Amino acid sequence: MTKKLSKEPIEERWLTVDEVRLVSDLRIMHSKVDELYQIVDNLKRRHHEADIPKYADQPVLNEDIERVDDIYLWFVSVKEGLRRHTGITRKK
Repeated sequence: MTKKLSKEPIEERWLTVDEVRLVSDLRIMHSKVDELYQIVDNLKRRHHEADIPKYADQPVLNEDIERVDDIYLWFVSVKEGLRRHTGITRKK
């Protein structure tokens, strides 16, 4: 799904409805990524990695892993796009 967004600088105009929706979706995404990160961090700190598959609902865990893999690949493509357009390098 691609929408035509204005090429005019954002600083010089009002945002369109689609741009406001995009900003809103990005803010929600940032919040959810942080939430997932905190949950995984807590699991890693509190439990042994070997216990995760032992106690997990295996089909659900497999689905979670596939979804996170899909998300990771999407983020990699976004990062590569940033590098091509802005020359941003990896943050260490």
